[in-house]
Parts: sequence; structure tokens; C-alpha cells
Amino acid sequence: MDLTIGPIAFFWPAAQLRDFYQMIAATHARRVVIGEWVCSKRLPFWQNEIPQAIECLTAAGKEVSLSTLALITLKRERRQAEELFASGVPVEIADLGVLKYLPEGAAFQVGPTVNVYNEGTLEWLARKGATRICLPPELPLASVTTLAQAGLAAGVAVEVWGHGRAPLAISGRCYHARLHERAKDNCQFVCGEDPDGRDVETLDGQSFLTVNGVQTLGHAHTTVALQMAELQAAGVASLRLSPHPGDFAAIVDLYDRALQGLTPGSETMTRLRELMPQASFADGFLDGQPGLREAG
Repeated sequence: MDLTIGPIAFFWPAAQLRDFYQMIAATHARRVVIGEWVCSKRLPFWQNEIPQAIECLTAAGKEVSLSTLALITLKRERRQAEELFASGVPVEIADLGVLKYLPEGAAFQVGPTVNVYNEGTLEWLARKGATRICLPPELPLASVTTLAQAGLAAGVAVEVWGHGRAPLAISGRCYHARLHERAKDNCQFVCGEDPDGRDVETLDGQSFLTVNGVQTLGHAHTTVALQMAELQAAGVASLRLSPHPGDFAAIVDLYDRALQGLTPGSETMTRLRELMPQASFADGFLDGQPGLREAG
């Protein structure tokens, strides 16, 4: 089992993205997924960084793929998806609709926003050309095991969501814009003011969700720090770590050491809390419990 760095969910300045991928190049992550998968309006601000990031990561021996948007609604977004398949770089689909633009016989990867819940779906995607599938984060361990075994039989590597705020929903409406009484078309990119998303509380003040433009994320950071042995035994190929601000290279190193058996689960959790003192951590999904159950 190895490590995959997922696409950045948040709206970061181009310089921050440049520094981030240079930092990731020096880690032990095996592969990196790059691309705007939340809001196409953000892409022009940093798309010129993509070729440089790919070059940097490839030179460091990483496998690199490009992500599509998770929700495609506009003609220009469809055109952008089609151009991804013509780029020569492996593509990870975040929306099944983009398969329309898949060249005949081309391979592709599947991200966690595509609902792969059973063997039939996995096998259908494999026949279409899928070589790697990151499962949705809400699946219990029994389902993960079944799908990992089906993936082995079909020649598809199966990933699980290993760290980060879980992607729960995507919408045609922009929550960030509405919070500031702005229209989506005149959002003024207010989501950039919250580089780790904006917390949402219930009416009684309990932290509940995180909004990120048109995307809804879990409030807690989902982690499999205490469940790695079970995932390895299930045949899972990789853990996906979702980027967040801060010393993310240290997070990658921590999970890498855990995979090597150098750090036990309890110590990994303790170290996570030291590295991210303002964060909360959850691990309920794999046990078939509410996903926001506190880890450890």
C-alpha cells in the first residue's frame, strides 16, 4: 500500500500551489493528482502552474494525473474536460459524464466523487478502461474489502480516502457567495478568503460541515491512522491524502512511516494532533458508524 496526493480542493494563490507541489516532490508519495475539481472559475488563476508542477513531480519520480471537475454544467467546462484527454497526461474522472470524451481504448482513473459502491459498477468501469479507483469515503470496511478484491480480479488498483476533510456533496450553487450576499457569477472569489474552507455550525453551535465554494466537506478530517492494518489486509492499493494548509509534507511523512510499520496507530494519531492542533479527526465510516465519530 502506498500514498496518493489528491487534487487541492481549495482556492489557493498560484505561488502557494507552486510551493506546495515543490514540497510534495520531496516526499515519499507515489502519485499526485492535479487539477481543479471544484470550481472552473478558479482555474485561470493557477492553470499556468500545472505544466511546471507536472515537470517537477515527474522529475522526482511521481506518477501524475489530471482531475476533471466533479460537476460539469457549462460548455466551456465540457471543452476543458475534452482537452484533458488530449493532453497526454493520465486523467482522473470526477464526473461520469466526461466518459463521453474518452478516446476509444484509452485508460483513465476514477476519483472519490464517483459513486463506486458495488462490484458491478467497478467491473463496468474496468471494462471502460479504468485502471485505478479511489472509493467514496463513506464506505464501511466490508464493502472496501469486497471492492478491493474485485479490483484485484479486474486489474484495477483500489484506493481509499486516507486523510482530509471528506468530500460530501457538490452543488450548482455557491455557498460562499450566498454567505456574502453575492451572486455566483459575481462571487469575487470570496472562497479564497478561507484557504481551508469555512466552518458550518448547527443551530446549537456544534461544528458540523465545511463549505468550500460549491463543495460541501466534512468538518472533521477523516483519517485511517488506526485502521491501516485492516486496509492492507483487505488488498487496498493506496491511501489518498487530501491537501490542506500547513506542513503537509510532515503529514505525508507520518502516513508513510505508518505504512512502513515504523509508527503504531496510536502514535500516528498523537502526532497528527500535534501537527494539526486546531483540527478534529474522525474515523467512523470504516466501522459502519457515523463518519464524524471522533478517531482514537
